[in-house]
Order: sequence, then structure tokens, then C-alpha cells
Amino acid sequence: MTSRKRTIYTSISALAGALALATASFLSHAQDGSAALASAATPATVAMVGDLSSVPAPVLGARAWLSLDMNSGQVIAAHNLDERIEPASLTKIMAAYLVFEALESGRLTLEQTVHVSENAWRTEGSRMFIKPNSQVSVHDLLQGMIVQSGNDSTVALAEAIAGSESAFVALMNEEAARQGLTNTNFMNSPGLPHDDHLTTVRDMGTLAANLINRFPQYLHYYSQKEYTYNNIKQNNRNRLLWADSTVDGLKTGHTKSAGYCLIATAQRDGRRVLTVLVGAASDSARAENSLKLLNWSFQNFDTVKLYDNERAMVTARVWEGEAETVGLGSNTPVWVTVPRGKADQVRPVAQYQQPLIAPLTKGARVGDVSLSMDGHVLRTESLHVLADVAQAGIFGRIFDKIRLLFE
Repeated sequence: MTSRKRTIYTSISALAGALALATASFLSHAQDGSAALASAATPATVAMVGDLSSVPAPVLGARAWLSLDMNSGQVIAAHNLDERIEPASLTKIMAAYLVFEALESGRLTLEQTVHVSENAWRTEGSRMFIKPNSQVSVHDLLQGMIVQSGNDSTVALAEAIAGSESAFVALMNEEAARQGLTNTNFMNSPGLPHDDHLTTVRDMGTLAANLINRFPQYLHYYSQKEYTYNNIKQNNRNRLLWADSTVDGLKTGHTKSAGYCLIATAQRDGRRVLTVLVGAASDSARAENSLKLLNWSFQNFDTVKLYDNERAMVTARVWEGEAETVGLGSNTPVWVTVPRGKADQVRPVAQYQQPLIAPLTKGARVGDVSLSMDGHVLRTESLHVLADVAQAGIFGRIFDKIRLLFE
């Protein structure tokens, strides 16, 4: 072998050895990166922002309650958040959710008439006073269910969608599971008492928020103050519709065993707060306590947008790519609720897969960012790649593999 051939052979061997070593190192780094991502995906303990306020939550006469900021999705404060409770007619929020879904999919129309069965007509409790074997429009039945809290109209709608109330209840429980309402079980559509008909204020808050976010076009039913059907005028039982002009929903409930319940929501200056309160002693008590909670939530907390979607929260190093860096951020705008005047104290802490090896696809999730204040995590958001990064050529990849050995 000539001297020139030995030199070329030696160079190729060295390069091959370096490539093999770098590949082994890359695999090790990739495994480390997976571990880092798994660690980042483990949810941090999230503090209720109400615990960080110098103004404590009001003392409320209720078995369980929560306050939820709809813009940020944060629970501001709560009491007995995951205690199993009877929802009474708050159940009708799930019934309405499925009706709205049927309307949006075209399986029902507002003008469509529904046959009122003997079963629907005989349903006990609060009533719309529909007549058996009559035809009533979906629009009228919705007003009967939402404004008048009619159990008869709820069952009529359930039968129109699923064929029977029992089949509709199965759909309610399927939807509850889909939404992650892990402590909720429905036994009937209107919310009649049953030992196994249970939920929590956390689950009810999630359900109500999902309804508002997905079906804003139907929210007007919940702010309607009265409805007359069959020459019988009935007022909406939500007293807050008269007490506060910013309140535009949502649903009352009452049975002897559940007490007086109310899911209330109000929007002020573009910010929406939702409260869930169950087990109050009277109609007036549920209204007064809910209004206290709404006012405290609006007056003592700010909700601010920290990042627009597509805005980088982190600029990360990329290896083996045509670009050396890429922005990481959220797919949606990031809002956070903080005690009033403390938005500038929020600190983002990012955990993401390292090393980031090209090719990278826009939208791919690579980690999480925690938004903290005073050492307390307020919320966490997924970190996504904000731009495609193509893989570099062979020599660029080899060069980065070697550099990774010394990182």
C-alpha cells in the first residue's frame, strides 16, 4: 500500500470511528433527552392563586365551591373541590351540552318539533308544563329546560336525541369521561336525587367552562330572565341576572338533599369568571354567596396575557439542523391570573428535551414551561416547536455529532 493510500485509509477510518462514537453518544443523549422530556411532562404542583393573595376568600355558607378564571383556566380558590356532591339541576348543563352538540352536527334543528311522551310528561319536579302527545319545538324545549329548569322538557329532549332517557344518560356519562370528569356519574337527565348521581364542583366547573367555550352561540338562553309557555310565565331562578348586569348565566339547582346550588358566570372588561357553589341553605343564600365570590375574584386578581401564540418563550439550540436555534412556545395565547398588581412577578421556567436533534417539525411538543410566582407554580403550558428545522447535510451532522461529545 502506498503512503498516499495509507493516509486516505487512515483518515476514512478515523472519520468512521468518530462517526460511530458520535452516533453512540447521540443515542445516549437521545435517551437522556427522552428522560428529560418525561420529567418535564410530570405536572408540577399547581398553587391556587387565591392562596397567594393578601385578601382572603370570603367566608361562604356552602358545602363546596370554586372560583375559576375562564381566560387563564386557573382555579382561583376552592373549598371541598373534589368532594362528591349531588348536582341537582346543575345536571342539565350536561344535558344542554349534548343538545347543543346535536344542533351543531345537524341531528337537531331549533325549529324541529319533538313528540312529548307520557314518560317526559310524568317526570317529577320542576316543570315546563308541556302536554303529553303534543309536538313542541326544540327552541321552546331549550327555554323550558334552561330558563324554567323543566324536568319534563329535559326528558323530552333526551328522548329526541337518544330514543330513550336511559340511552341519553349513557351518552352523558360517555361525554363526562371524554371531558375527564372522573368523579361524575349521572343516573338521569334532569338531576333527580339518586344515591349514585354524583359529581364534584371541580367537574361541574370544567363542564360549565367547556360549554361556554364550545357553544357561545347558545349562551343567550342562560341570561334569559323569563319564559312563558302554555300561558304559564316562569322566571329564571338565577337571581343574579337581576342583581348584576355583568352576570349572564348559568344554572341553578335544588333538591332537599343537595341544598341550593348555583353555577354563575360574569364578564367584566373582557375577563370572564365562573363560580360553582353547592349546598347553600336558601335561594337567597346561594345568590348572595355566589355574588360575593364573583366580586372577590374580579376585584382582587388580574388576568394578563403573557405570550401570544407563536411567540417564542425560549430560544433553544438545535443540533444537526440547517438552523442553529429554534423558538419554543405555546400553540395558543398564554394567560395567567395573579393577585392584583403582581403580574410583573411571574417567572417562566422551561424544561425541554435536550439535545434537540433535527429534523424538527413545527408544532411538535418538546417540553413544558411553568409560570411561577414567589416559588409557587401557577400553571404549566406545553412547549412546542414554532418552526420547521430541516436536517443538515452529512458533514454538518457529523460535525455536530462530534461537538456533542464535548457538551
